[in-house]
Amino acid sequence: MSDSLSDCTEPRTALTAAEVEALVRGICFKTGPPRMVGVEVEWLVHELRTPQLPVTPERLEAVYTALRTVHLRSALTVEPGGQLELSSPPAASLMECIGTVSADLTAVRAVLAEHDLGLVGIGNDPWHSPRRYLREPRYDAMETCLDRTGPAGRAMMCTSASVQVCLDAGYEEPGPLGHGRRWWLAHQLGAVLVAAFAHSPLAGNEPTGWRSTRQLLWTEIGAGRAGAPPLHAEPRTGWARHVLDAPVMCVRQNGGPWEVPDGLTFREWTSSGGPRPPTREDLDYHMTTLFPPVRPRGHLELRMIDAQPGDDGWIVPLAVTTALFDDPEAAETAYRAVKPLAERSLSMPAPHNPLWLDAARHGMADPELQEVAVICFTAAVEALPRLGATTEVTDAVRAYLDRYVSRGRCPADDLLDELRGASRDPHGKDIRT
Repeated sequence: MSDSLSDCTEPRTALTAAEVEALVRGICFKTGPPRMVGVEVEWLVHELRTPQLPVTPERLEAVYTALRTVHLRSALTVEPGGQLELSSPPAASLMECIGTVSADLTAVRAVLAEHDLGLVGIGNDPWHSPRRYLREPRYDAMETCLDRTGPAGRAMMCTSASVQVCLDAGYEEPGPLGHGRRWWLAHQLGAVLVAAFAHSPLAGNEPTGWRSTRQLLWTEIGAGRAGAPPLHAEPRTGWARHVLDAPVMCVRQNGGPWEVPDGLTFREWTSSGGPRPPTREDLDYHMTTLFPPVRPRGHLELRMIDAQPGDDGWIVPLAVTTALFDDPEAAETAYRAVKPLAERSLSMPAPHNPLWLDAARHGMADPELQEVAVICFTAAVEALPRLGATTEVTDAVRAYLDRYVSRGRCPADDLLDELRGASRDPHGKDIRT
C-alpha cells in the first residue's frame, strides 16, 4: 500500500484501452533467468514491554522522524495505521537479502528501543481497532473507496502486516522456471503458504474462527480490488485485462480531495474520458491500488503470507518460497505436489475460491494442505544448500517443519493456545465472564 508515485496530475497524453493493454503487457512480466530476490517485511509498532497498550500518533511521529536519519539499505515506509515496512533492494542471492534486511532491522530496533517501542510480527493486530495514522489524499481516497465494501478495508489498511516475497518472473520459455509455470504455481502454492504461515487468529483479543484473519480481510475487500485474474489466460493477457476491468480507486487532483468514482473501471475511464482523460501516470498509479495475492511488477510479488513471530521469523517464509521457486528440482516437486489442490479451487481466481478460504480458515489443520506443505517444506530444506543458504537458515526451516507443519499446526495455533491458557484458572476452569 505504500507504493510511492508522483502525485503530478498535469494533463499529458490520454490513453486508449489498446494502449493500456500494450503497456501492461510490456512492463509487468520481465522475463529471463531467475537471479534476484527481495522481501518486504511489515511490522506492528507497539509498546516495547506491553504491546496491548496503544501508541499515540505523537510518539509514532517522533520515532519515524528519528528513523529517517538512519542509513538503511532497505526502503523504510509507513503504512496507513502506522505499521512499519522495510523493502529490501533486489539481492543477487537469498543470503544477501537476509543479511541486508537483518542488519537494517537491527538498526531500526535500536532506534525504536530508545523510544520504548518495539516491532511485533502478527498478521492482524489482535488488540486494537483500526486507527488511521497517515492523513494523505491517497489514504483518504482509499478509505472512502474501501468503506463501500464494509469494515474490512480499514482493518487491512491499519491493523494488518505481512511478509511479501519478491521473485523474478522467470524464463520466457516453458519449464519449471518459466514465467507461465511460476505464475500458475504462485497462485496454487499460495494457498499452502497462507495455511502454513497463518498467524492472525484474533481481533479484539477474541478468536475470529480463522487462522489467517488477515487473509479473510483481503477476501472481503472484493475480487476487483484484491482478487487475481483467471489463470486460464496467458499471464500477460490475463493481467492486462484484469487491470483494465478493475475499478478505479480514485482520480487524483492537484488540489482538494481526490475524486472517488463508484464502479468506474479503467477500461470505462479510457472510453469516457471523464472526469478527465487518464494518462500513463494514472495507469501506473491505478496498478498500485490493486492488491491481488500475486502482483506482477516486472517481478512477482507474493503478498499472501502473514507477518511472523519472533525477530527472525520472516526468514523462514522467505527461504521456503525462494527455494520452491528458484531451485529447479524443488520447483518441480512443488508443482507436482500442488497440482491436485488446483481442483479444489473450482477454477475460481484466488483468494475467492474454496481452496484459499479453507487455507485461511483452517491453516495446517486441513489434512490435504498439510500433506502438500510437508512435501514442499521438505523439498525446500533439501534445496536451500544448493542456493547457498547457511546451515542456520536451513536449520530454521527444518525446525519450522518439525514444530508446525509436520504436526498440523501454524503460528496461529500458538496464539489460540495462549489465549485459552490465559482464560482458565489453575484447575482448567474457564474464568472469562
